Amino acid sequence: MKIKRRPEKPSGKLGVLMPGMGAVATTFIAGVEAVRQGIASPVGSLTQMGTIRLGKRTENRVPMIREFVPLAELDDLVFGGWDIFEDDCYEAACKAGVLERGLLDRIRPFLQGIRPMKAVFDQKYVKKLSGTWVKKGKNWFDLAGQLMEDIRRFREENGCDRLVMVWCASTEIFMKPTAVHQNIAAFEKAMKDNSPEIAPSMVYAYAAIKSGVPFANGAPNLTSDIPALMDLAHELEVPICGKDFKTGQTLMKTILAPGLKARMIGLSGWFSTNILGNRDGEVLDDPESFKTKEESKLSVLEHILQPSLYPELYKNFYHKVRINYYPPRGDNKEGWDNIDIFGWLGYPMQIKVDFLCRDSILAAPIVLDLALFMDLAGRIGLRGIQEWLSFYFKSPQHAPQLYPEHDLFIQLMKLKNTLRFIQGEDLITHLGQEYYD
Repeated sequence: MKIKRRPEKPSGKLGVLMPGMGAVATTFIAGVEAVRQGIASPVGSLTQMGTIRLGKRTENRVPMIREFVPLAELDDLVFGGWDIFEDDCYEAACKAGVLERGLLDRIRPFLQGIRPMKAVFDQKYVKKLSGTWVKKGKNWFDLAGQLMEDIRRFREENGCDRLVMVWCASTEIFMKPTAVHQNIAAFEKAMKDNSPEIAPSMVYAYAAIKSGVPFANGAPNLTSDIPALMDLAHELEVPICGKDFKTGQTLMKTILAPGLKARMIGLSGWFSTNILGNRDGEVLDDPESFKTKEESKLSVLEHILQPSLYPELYKNFYHKVRINYYPPRGDNKEGWDNIDIFGWLGYPMQIKVDFLCRDSILAAPIVLDLALFMDLAGRIGLRGIQEWLSFYFKSPQHAPQLYPEHDLFIQLMKLKNTLRFIQGEDLITHLGQEYYD
């Protein structure tokens, strides 16, 4: 990791742009404003509530992360984005049904002042949705140019010194990298040819990177994790990261699975099913969009448990993931897990988990942290893939020659050690032998 410059306290406004201004984005925006007005607390946000230990345990240096690393202040954030529906943020938040109307009404004028720009959208990639607030263009390349103009205009009209983009839109259909994704020349030609192998999320990522705007992908789509865009981000020194916000059931897996492996407890099978009724649930009711999400969810256990290293414990365990659209549940999804494990002498045991969570409530602080950390990365010259932010994703983006690190606790150690490194502090190994020498 090479840092061009030591981080200084940023000045001026930071614009947070979001493709997709539905439940997640409006919960994030409303939440930040509620915190700014002293109405609520930023629970779930590492940047706002987390601490970081520095030096030896005997030194008792444990500052807040936001005091240790010079991050943008909440008061400096400005919000914008794109959506396929014209609703302002107040209308969209009311329809999403995540936050209570009483809270939304207290910040209604602020939310009504944020209206989405027309989106780049094609129903072929999200079959369960159709929208009316959509850009028209002769090809993907033309639409990318329109997005870049939106970015330029937003920066100018809002007096922003810096911008970041966080994808908060729906899951697209499953796609695999092909020849058009291998280099930027082939990618741009495919955009001009209106190739079906270019998805809207890729167009947003391209527009962001070309505009020098850090890009984080909150969905499992094939987006910035293609060679063409990874190379472009590295060349233009733009941070990118993703993919798929780690919120409910997969969050539980990355907490539980490392514990099983740490104690050398075997796994026979892990069955997971979800019910949810928000727009995300409706989109995932389409088999092609579900395939994208399924790939993201299934990879977690394999990488944490490493069956090739522990064949007696984890070889051939059965892993099944189901997502069911159930409208009455709304944004309050339920993740139910049946885990068949075995211990000493092979004796079987079970774990049952019933996680009644709120999808957007868990996702909103992730959007905040990513916006602030990606802005930090951009200010100090960290370019390309930001693997240290794997903590926030189901399917963390990583260098092609590496396997992803899914263990939540290793991810957190990586994140905090990166912050220590940035600030010139000693990395913490937790060896602790120095206390006994």
